[in-house]
Parts: sequence; structure tokens; C-alpha cells
Amino acid sequence: MTKDLTIVLATPRGFCAGVDRAVQIVELALEKYGAPVYVRHEIVHNRFVVNNLKDKGAVFVEELDEIPADKPGDQRPVIFSAHGVPKAVPEHAAQRNMFYLDATCPLVSKVHREAERYFKNGKQIILIGHTGHPEVIGTMGQLPDGAVILVEDLDDVAKLSVDDETALAYCTQTTLSVDDTAEIVAALEARYPEIQGPHKEDICYATTNRQAAIKAIAPRSDALLVIGAPNSSNSNRLVEVAKLHGCPHAMLVQRASEIDWNWIGDIDTLGLSAGASAPEILVDEVIEAAKARFNVTIEEVAITEENVHFKLPRVLATA
Repeated sequence: MTKDLTIVLATPRGFCAGVDRAVQIVELALEKYGAPVYVRHEIVHNRFVVNNLKDKGAVFVEELDEIPADKPGDQRPVIFSAHGVPKAVPEHAAQRNMFYLDATCPLVSKVHREAERYFKNGKQIILIGHTGHPEVIGTMGQLPDGAVILVEDLDDVAKLSVDDETALAYCTQTTLSVDDTAEIVAALEARYPEIQGPHKEDICYATTNRQAAIKAIAPRSDALLVIGAPNSSNSNRLVEVAKLHGCPHAMLVQRASEIDWNWIGDIDTLGLSAGASAPEILVDEVIEAAKARFNVTIEEVAITEENVHFKLPRVLATA
């Protein structure tokens, strides 16, 4: 007899407005200009999405130097990823007379403007984020070397050495753990009482909502799967949040084919969510894989409704 399994779906999950906009920019550029369209770095951190765009004619490069010079009258667009880029990248593109489209998430751009404003006002900036993440590289690259100090955890805060304790401000990566970041901010404010922070927190609405939805389903899940890429910050944070809020048996998977059903074990309830760069088709794929093994009942737990939309670049509005 087939075992019953309840899949508890976290809502919101999957694509956020910034990811949706970035993917649309590549698709519309292909539609308007034809293939190839070049993209610097992964447009978003999801192999399925990247491979799908490759199949449509997108060519992904790590640096602009990999893009061949345009033939006269045949200008190929290059697209900057949703994570944002250092200022040196569009400057390099301009030097090569490249036509570029910026798919940086508007909420990441907000952090860039924030950092620039603090710097203009004479502040040294402390950025809370993960070393090597493209968003962190992009944010630090908005300002001269030394203007931004990166901290990852409470230990980094304890070891900080700053130029002037009365002239500090902080920003954060948009995809961090809400709870961990709150602890780091509290430590910064305790050590540097005059430090300034953003009027509205930098962690984006989508990250916050997906973590809250995980907190809602984790306590009642025997096991929990988050669909997302290993290099996706927001997806990894969802696994951490699940483990800390009632479901230590939580795991990140990219596709249904990766699921180790023996690891999941003999359970009654499976929690399921997806990071902000994972499309809903991958959620459906996991549900279908479960249905091949169990008598599945779906229950959706919605904590809020998202209706955020970001404008596309004007040049693509007619595509």
C-alpha cells in the first residue's frame, strides 16, 4: 500500500520581482536583437534558468574581455546580472563602446546609492555580507578601495578597526538571514553608538518573506526541501532558517533528480520551498517525483501575498 505524504508548500517561494525582471531582460533582448546576447556572470544563481537562456541564444561570460568586438553596424548587447556590478564594469564597457543593459535588481541598486550617499557624507561604511558574493563585490565596487569594510559575523564585528568611531554607517547584502543580520547590527550599534543605518532595512522583501514562510512550515515538517543553487545566498539561508526553527532535517536541492529519498526517510510531512531564483517549474518537478512514490496531499501555507513589479529598461519596452 502506498504511503500517505503531506507536502506543505511555503508561500511566498521561488522567483522574486528582481529575478523575474532580470530573466525578462535577457529574453526580451534576445527577441529584439537576436542571438547572441552576452551576459556577464550568471544572470541569477540558478543552473536551470541559465541553461534555458543559453538554449535561447544567451552567451554567458565572466568578464567583458571575453566578448568579441562588434562588427560595424552590428552591436550586440551585454547584460549585467541581477546581483549588480562594480562601477569599473560599465566604465570598461563604455571604453569599448559596448551597448549594455543593466539587470541589477532595483533593491540592490538602492544599497549602492545608500553606500554612495554615506561616503559623500564622510562616513566609513561597514557592509554586512558574504565574502566573494557577486552582490558584495558589486556594492564594494561602487566606492574607492578602503571605503567599505566587510563583516560576515559577530567575530568580525569584535575585530573591527575603523578610522573614526563617530563617522560610521552600515549597509547589508539583500539576501542575508534576517535574524543573523539583526544580531550583527545590534553588535555594531552596541560597539559604535553613533553608527548610522538605512531608513529601511536593506534585506529585501522577498528574502524576508521567504524566511518567514519557512519559519511557518518548519515546526510541522518531518523533513524540508529548499529548491535552489549551491551558490544562491538566499536559498542557503532558507535551509539554515528551517534548521533553526523546528526542522533540523532540511536540505538544499537543485532538481528533483538530486533528491535522496532514503535521506528523507519514513516521514508523514514534507516541507517544500524554493529560493528567489528558482522557477516554479522546479517545484512542480519535485511534487511529481513525490507523487511517483507517495499518495500526496498538498497543503499551502501562505504568510503574505507579493505584488511587487519592477520596470524594464526603456529600450526593451517595445520588445
